[in-house]
Amino acid sequence: MPVTLRRAGVDDADALSTIAIATYTETFGDSYPAQDLQDFLQAHYSPMPQRAELADPSSAAWLLEEDGIAVGYLAAGPNSLPHTLARPGDIELKRLYVQASYQNGGHGARLMDAFLEWLDQPRRRTLWVGVWSENHGAQRFYARHGCSKVGEYDFIVGASRDLEFILRRPA
Repeated sequence: MPVTLRRAGVDDADALSTIAIATYTETFGDSYPAQDLQDFLQAHYSPMPQRAELADPSSAAWLLEEDGIAVGYLAAGPNSLPHTLARPGDIELKRLYVQASYQNGGHGARLMDAFLEWLDQPRRRTLWVGVWSENHGAQRFYARHGCSKVGEYDFIVGASRDLEFILRRPA
């Protein structure tokens, strides 16, 4: 089956929650104490916060699907990254994840292309991305899309603090 890409709607909150929890756990599941991870996932990626994001007209999400099952996604919305250059109306790419078994097939680029088409209509907008300081592949990916490092912050999961880089693509 081909992997399809589509814009997600409010009715996709459960599917978005499922793929968000699965990919975050696959990527970072062994990085945090189990209870801290579980609390973080429920607070941020359970169906209720996904539904709220999908209902926000200034947010957008896309699902990669194979045979109707999500295998990756991208979620974006108003910027929340702490930086002095941030302005109202700026958009943050909040999450872009593809299941490991679907990586290196161009799916991340497909998600990013769909997102950038949405982001820059009717005019180019400033893009913000937070990326783990040790995720060099993601940093290279975002650099290919015009993002560069402009700052740092702590990403908190329970008692853990991870150094995150703030990347920005100007309008």
